[in-house]
Amino acid sequence: METKDRGIFVLRAVVGFGFLFAGLDKFFMWASGTPFTAAGFLKFATTGAWLGSDPKAVVNPTHPFWVSLAGNAGLMSLIDTLVVFGECAVGIALILGLATRFAGLAGAVMMALFYVANWSFANGPINEQLMYGVIAGTIAFVGAGAYALDTAVAKLPVMQRIPVVKYALG
Repeated sequence: METKDRGIFVLRAVVGFGFLFAGLDKFFMWASGTPFTAAGFLKFATTGAWLGSDPKAVVNPTHPFWVSLAGNAGLMSLIDTLVVFGECAVGIALILGLATRFAGLAGAVMMALFYVANWSFANGPINEQLMYGVIAGTIAFVGAGAYALDTAVAKLPVMQRIPVVKYALG
């Protein structure tokens, strides 16, 4: 196989493992020992930061929106479930190379939401969420490469008749 395919596989696997580990950590409570909820993050970690800004200042213009989400218990239950499920599903799909373009797009959207919510630019505009999102988006753009289940699935007769699904797989 080509070097490009190996490179895409490494990107998929590393980013996929990052997503999967984050989801499993929240599900099994490895780091905290307490059930995961995004409410604390949405209330207290969405104030944002900018180069030289006062750490106590609210610089994120979307902060009130995230705080309002945190105040809705029913919605928080859904958000918590979507975060954990989304991280695990995106991670597994990227590692396996299954529905790669969809998983890459979902991962990029998730990271874009985290990026805007976090608004952490104290060290400049390039942060972890942006890097994960750009890589996930790039994977969505370039597809799965040769080392992927998508390659086998794309060869199925039903996939040959539905080009849009074949493309979405990667």
